Amino acid sequence: MDQRTSGTMTETQSQNTPSDLLDVRLRRISWEADGVLALEFAAVDGGDLPPFEPGAHVDLHLGDGMLRQYSLCGDPAKRKCYRIGVREIDGGRVSRHIHRNLRPGALIQMSQPRNNFEFVASRNYLFIAGGIGITPLLPMMRAASGAGAAWSLLFCARSIEQAPFLDEARAHGGDVSVHASQAGARLDVTQCLAEVRPGTIIYCCGPESLMTAVEAASAHWPEGTVRFEWFAPRARPEGEISGGFRVVCARSGLSLEVMPEQSILQVLTDAGIEIARSCEQGICGTCEVRVLEGEVDHRDSILSASERASNEIMMTCVSRAKGASLVLDV
Repeated sequence: MDQRTSGTMTETQSQNTPSDLLDVRLRRISWEADGVLALEFAAVDGGDLPPFEPGAHVDLHLGDGMLRQYSLCGDPAKRKCYRIGVREIDGGRVSRHIHRNLRPGALIQMSQPRNNFEFVASRNYLFIAGGIGITPLLPMMRAASGAGAAWSLLFCARSIEQAPFLDEARAHGGDVSVHASQAGARLDVTQCLAEVRPGTIIYCCGPESLMTAVEAASAHWPEGTVRFEWFAPRARPEGEISGGFRVVCARSGLSLEVMPEQSILQVLTDAGIEIARSCEQGICGTCEVRVLEGEVDHRDSILSASERASNEIMMTCVSRAKGASLVLDV
């Protein structure tokens, strides 16, 4: 099984430059489910927003160090508006701020759309969503229906009332089933994915417990047919050791020591080498660089198994060297 993964739900520090950011105005807020708001943004100048493909996300810059990635869940054909869904999370400073403080008319900045959760052509799709994980899948359902492909959605939620965008998902014309745990209808992913469906691609987004269960249950599916988007970094093994190593910067001519408590991204930045960054947790793909020599200890939640095996790229915010050194194209 091969997977391309990404994440959309972390509070981070951003190094986006002002020229990269979009000035937008919050146009509309609506309730989509218990604890979930839909927010629509328009360009301040009233013009078209940059195009995006299904699976894309943006960074919301909310001031006071608050930044978070959210999937775009509206219609890519409607360039006057971006829409996101936000669930208020216990202890989540950004989601609490959005729910309690943002109102129509508010001016904020957001990044250009980025996409690590690419929607690829197929004749059949199986979408598996957990709660707010429905958001990146909504444009995919729209696109699948528009292309005449068959699709089904397995939507996991605590209850029907906590299943956001359910009516919209149903309106896109696929086969939608809701698995509400409080009603005793929890999804059995092992049974559901036991039989490989030729010509079918699976897209999954939701909490880690759901996605790791889907990952395990679909391990026998063909390479490239199961794809994930992670809300947060995947859990790392207990007792994982991070040793020091050397990074050779091929274009800059620098040789830098990375200590156990440092990230490659931090060391490169301290040496004056500018690397784009956003989440700094290995889930957004912003800090990707090309690897020229050395073996990478991949610790991100983005790259597929084949991409890791190729050893051609890495995420400098979390990944490290397996050996004594790496040569990077920076």
